[in-house]
Amino acid sequence: MRDLLYAGYNTFSGFSLNIFSDDELRSMHLATLEVLDTIGIGITDGESQEIYAGLGCRVDKKKGVVQIPHYIVEDALRIAPHSVMFAGRNSDNDYLLKENRVGFTNFGEGLMINDPYTGEYRKSTKKDTANCAKLVDALDSIDIHERSMAAQDKPESSAPLHEIEACITNTSKHCCQGCGDPRNLKRVHKVMCHIAGGEEAYRARPIWSTNTCPISPLQLAPDSTMMIRESARMGIPITIISMALAGGTTPVTLVGTLITHNAEVLASLVLNQGTKKGAPFVYGSSTTIMDLKATSSPVGCPELGMINAAVAKMAQFYKLPSWVAGG
Repeated sequence: MRDLLYAGYNTFSGFSLNIFSDDELRSMHLATLEVLDTIGIGITDGESQEIYAGLGCRVDKKKGVVQIPHYIVEDALRIAPHSVMFAGRNSDNDYLLKENRVGFTNFGEGLMINDPYTGEYRKSTKKDTANCAKLVDALDSIDIHERSMAAQDKPESSAPLHEIEACITNTSKHCCQGCGDPRNLKRVHKVMCHIAGGEEAYRARPIWSTNTCPISPLQLAPDSTMMIRESARMGIPITIISMALAGGTTPVTLVGTLITHNAEVLASLVLNQGTKKGAPFVYGSSTTIMDLKATSSPVGCPELGMINAAVAKMAQFYKLPSWVAGG
């Protein structure tokens, strides 16, 4: 079990970053509830619409909009688990993601690589995916492996399957990766259950988890909603990673972006918990700003660190495990 650093002690003896007061967190929570209740979230997937409707949400099938009343969001937050097990193939590398625990993962996913042997700058391959998994496995400071490189030498439709195979066979740590096509989710789940020793063994110690991304502002595409539903049913931990761009797809103010981001994740949580109570769920973020001059997404900008520190604080407010991009 990898059980490392503990954060959030309420003392004044060391450095800390207090983003918000409790009252400010509650104000943003209430603003998010208002957005979900009055504006709603874009959902066009029929089965997901039925789940929302069954919970008491207002569903406009013609417009493809679901409005979520306050109490339904609060119910989802109440029943969601406060911790998620990220198991490794080697149990010594199990990582329990829970309140005030701090762990680290690599960033993903790279599309180009400077070949370490030839110096050539080229597209990444499946072999690169495997080699990066070996590197992460050897680094004690990294607790969880997220797919590092894309297998661009494989067909787009099946590349996620090749990448997962390359990762799971080359690291003893927990692996996290999205599947792209929800049909791949069931294929990967079947393999992971076989590796883990059966479905119940996988549910107890999931060695692989997945993720999906809302489309800002306030949209959950059918692929995402299907991933959220099926992950809940199969006991697969899922991380919802909003990639909002302040000044691009969300308000230019960071607090406006945070509220939009929060609404996307909480709408996903409602669907996840509405499908299966207690399903493993992680509050994620790779939200940053748009560089309005270059029309680019600067991942290394100070604002990304600020936003994601705020996201982590929001997740603590909700007692949800979080996964955020670093600054």
